[in-house]
Amino acid sequence: MRIVVDAMGGDHAPANVVAGVVDAVKQFPVTITLVGVEDRVRAELHKFSYPKDRIEVHHASEVVDMDDSPMDVIRKKKDCSIVVGVNLLKQPGYDAFVSAGNTGAVVAASTFYLKMIDGVDRPGIGLVIPQVTGTAFLIDVGANAEPKPEHLYQYGHMARAYMQGVMGVESPRVGLVNIGQEEGKGSSFDKQAYQLLQEKVPGFIGNLEPNHIFAGKADCIVCTGFVGNVIIKLAEGLMESTGIVLKREIKKNPFSILGALLMMGALKGVKKYGDYSEYGGAPLLGVNGIVMKSHGRSSPKAIKNAIRATIRQVEYKIIDKMRTAVVS
Repeated sequence: MRIVVDAMGGDHAPANVVAGVVDAVKQFPVTITLVGVEDRVRAELHKFSYPKDRIEVHHASEVVDMDDSPMDVIRKKKDCSIVVGVNLLKQPGYDAFVSAGNTGAVVAASTFYLKMIDGVDRPGIGLVIPQVTGTAFLIDVGANAEPKPEHLYQYGHMARAYMQGVMGVESPRVGLVNIGQEEGKGSSFDKQAYQLLQEKVPGFIGNLEPNHIFAGKADCIVCTGFVGNVIIKLAEGLMESTGIVLKREIKKNPFSILGALLMMGALKGVKKYGDYSEYGGAPLLGVNGIVMKSHGRSSPKAIKNAIRATIRQVEYKIIDKMRTAVVS
């Protein structure tokens, strides 16, 4: 198995990307092709000891900035690590692409060069999120901010295929994010999406209010890219703010400090529960190739775990399963 990794993607590239890749090849049966500015990538690789036959470098002369326009990347930066990496998937022997780079550029390049799976109109970014009873798959979290109702039922099919194969959930429950649980809630868009999901997607349980997203009521959670992006950024900000407030309150008196020391194991468990690096990346579903989008702030651990999650997609033959799910 060979996975292509964007060495130049993310806030701390190529250092964090290379470190994560080195950890991955030591732990998983995978070969990695790092795409990026060769001298910078090799300078990072020289810092590590690793099996030399498991990591190769593919030169790409240009780097995509986080504020670059997605269409400008496709038109003007054709030798950047994202475009070169995505195009490698069209060649035999390459199984998947992982990037922590510009989200819009990854979505645009993947859609433009790989095209869509038959039966899917627009791609969606999915994300495994923690729940009180395990995990769920939230889609879309940013690829398609203004979808049509039919895009959401396609997301429902793809989310079910992902949860069944990659996460091992036999009969995933699918919920639609809305302002109320009743069938008639929301805008005309929400009502149309509800109807399509009800008619076409097995396991649809109805509307899911925002306060139930992390409660374990559904395995697959469907929404627009705008709503999904707000959900994950709000949750991330809330976890970070809670950590800051908790530390501040603990320092106020010795008894709180003692209590915190006694609860250290539990507190570490809570931190791990909300740590995005534990879940790796966010798969871009709907395109005709396995593409994993990692957080822009990805640590080496997050890159390694994104590769781990990508390996599971390859092993499950997720693209074939999604083709079958969408047309069934």
